[in-house]
Amino acid sequence: YFPHTLCEVYMSVKSFNVEYHEDDRAQRLFDVFPSLEGQINISHVNSTEHVVAWHQHEVQIDYWFCVKGSFKVGLAFPTDEGYRVKWEYLSDKFPKMLKIPAGVYHGYRALEPNSIMLYYLNAKYDPNDVFFAKPGDFGEEWETEIK
Repeated sequence: YFPHTLCEVYMSVKSFNVEYHEDDRAQRLFDVFPSLEGQINISHVNSTEHVVAWHQHEVQIDYWFCVKGSFKVGLAFPTDEGYRVKWEYLSDKFPKMLKIPAGVYHGYRALEPNSIMLYYLNAKYDPNDVFFAKPGDFGEEWETEIK
């Protein structure tokens, strides 16, 4: 027994347009599930040649997960002397989620072409809560070590 009529079920189905942006670095989908609290975004990174860095938030917390390929993630933590850079690696071969707290500058570089990053923001994106720095501002090295 189904408690609703077919018409009621059909009328409850919803579709949402998803914001899409493309440039020479990546294709991005923003707020994939708009009715949820927070925001889920997806980046499909075409090339390993581009560094997408640096930015930070005063309020927003990011959660990053590599769906396909691999990424070198830079994290710049504030210290009394300036900033200290720490590196994390995300890969579909060794899945893990990376939580990036507010106040930490962050960015990434894909290590494989066509890598895909899924990221969850704990609140809807607020353009007034993003602060930028340029690659090299923290004396960091984005090259990948050969092991």
